[in-house]
Amino acid sequence: MLLAVDIGNTNIVFGCVDDDNNVVLFERISTSHQATAAEYAVLIKNILEMNSFRTADIDDAVMSSVVPSVTGNVTSAVKKLFGIDVMTISPGVKTGLNILIDNPAQLGSDQVVDAVAGINQYSVPQIIIDMGTATTVSVVDGNRNYLGGLIIAGMATAANALTSKTAQLPRINFEVPAKVIGTNTIDCMKSGMMYSSVCALDGIIERIEDELGEKCTVVATGGLAEIVVPLCKRDIILDKSLLIKGLTIIYRKNKSRKSN
Repeated sequence: MLLAVDIGNTNIVFGCVDDDNNVVLFERISTSHQATAAEYAVLIKNILEMNSFRTADIDDAVMSSVVPSVTGNVTSAVKKLFGIDVMTISPGVKTGLNILIDNPAQLGSDQVVDAVAGINQYSVPQIIIDMGTATTVSVVDGNRNYLGGLIIAGMATAANALTSKTAQLPRINFEVPAKVIGTNTIDCMKSGMMYSSVCALDGIIERIEDELGEKCTVVATGGLAEIVVPLCKRDIILDKSLLIKGLTIIYRKNKSRKSN
């Protein structure tokens, strides 16, 4: 079974994929810069066990990361637990994605992985939205070329900035408010955070399609997408396992190349 790991600034996503490419485990933990390799090994082992898997079930591993300071410890943790090397998404790894931005090396590995999954799972042209610490928007044309995109402050990042820069605004939970028009401070903040994100996505999709001159398939993933996407007016496919699927595709592609 393949262990697929995506290290983000706020969360680390773990997925297990069977030989038929079915995602049979999907879990998310907080990213910790202080955690040692041993501590991450314990976390991974616990995740497997609470989902009725054993360490012996894992025989391959693939990883993407946008947090270099954490990458080494998670890699070491996987090595300690399973005795296997981790394929890390980096320059030189075959992805099958034609990247047309000014400097392809600047593209985050998570955006690469999202786009690989997107073009293999859904029709193009395509807009891919990943809602994490930052909300990234990627655009793929009808020929499966990665054209570029946008980077937006994530909803939690924006909320933290708001509360840290004001004296009387509290921290809030992200919940769908009963009405758009709030009648107390908490509901006003919830509505503001939620619907500003909703309207931003709807508006950005419209402007991208205007620029391309055609309609796009829109796919969203990330921890906050499950809350925001259902409120959007546009049709958006919600795929929480998109990163895991992309990592699996890239792993299989490179493993096949090595075996030839």
